[in-house]
Amino acid sequence: MNTIYEKIGYEKIGYEKIGYDKIGIGYDTTRKADPYILSKLNQFLEIKENKNYLDVACGTGNYTSEMAKFGGNWSAFDQSEVMLSEAKQKSKLVQWSKYNVENTNFESSYFDGAFCSLAIHHFPNLSKAFNEISRVLKPSARMILFTAIPEQMYGYWLNEYFPNMMQASCDQMPSLTAIESAINKHGLTIESTQPFFITSELQDFFLYSGKQRPEIYLEKPVRDGISSFRNLCSKKELEAGLSTLQSDIETGAINDVIQKYNNDIGDYLFIVISKN
Repeated sequence: MNTIYEKIGYEKIGYEKIGYDKIGIGYDTTRKADPYILSKLNQFLEIKENKNYLDVACGTGNYTSEMAKFGGNWSAFDQSEVMLSEAKQKSKLVQWSKYNVENTNFESSYFDGAFCSLAIHHFPNLSKAFNEISRVLKPSARMILFTAIPEQMYGYWLNEYFPNMMQASCDQMPSLTAIESAINKHGLTIESTQPFFITSELQDFFLYSGKQRPEIYLEKPVRDGISSFRNLCSKKELEAGLSTLQSDIETGAINDVIQKYNNDIGDYLFIVISKN
């Protein structure tokens, strides 16, 4: 039987050790811009022509290059040279830059909107990061965060198989309270939040993308595109967890595990932030 990445046209790849300059090589193999997430970002930002927009910590630019097709003038930055080299090949509509989130060279009050997808848990200092983001946003501009909060992550059935990895993942993920505290210091306010539930149609294979498709975690290319598996999972836990998961998939016991973790708080969260 074909593996999941062969079914959807992905090629096998290999990565080096850890860090986004490492996993950036071949990152796009399993990380595609998801149409639904794109539509929600566009809806929240209300993208218009002749307006300026920013992708914060853009990675390989999957979402940036697709968002630019909605219109507007787009800039994006990341601190990984490897990921940016991939991003630059995707779109000439975007101005790509290498910056640290705490110190960019963008003009103050320049952007009409911004978004950051699945990256804030990598920011060393939330307050400094949002201080810089606030600086480059125009008054009344919106920033959209797509992230998970620890309360949601404790509801992932992955905790059943990779408890240490998931605990480490939860520990590095800022809570909604921490996010709100950091942004309020710099003239930013949470306007609204909206939960996101994983479906089997999701095209971007991030951490909980296999919620209804547990078999995808058995594929190394899928795991290699997920920072938690790359950076936070020991070899011993990985081998034991995969062995138990494969057995549970074969026997059908995985269905009971998935049901045990069923909840209604959402798997990820859109956070709509506005500059006062």
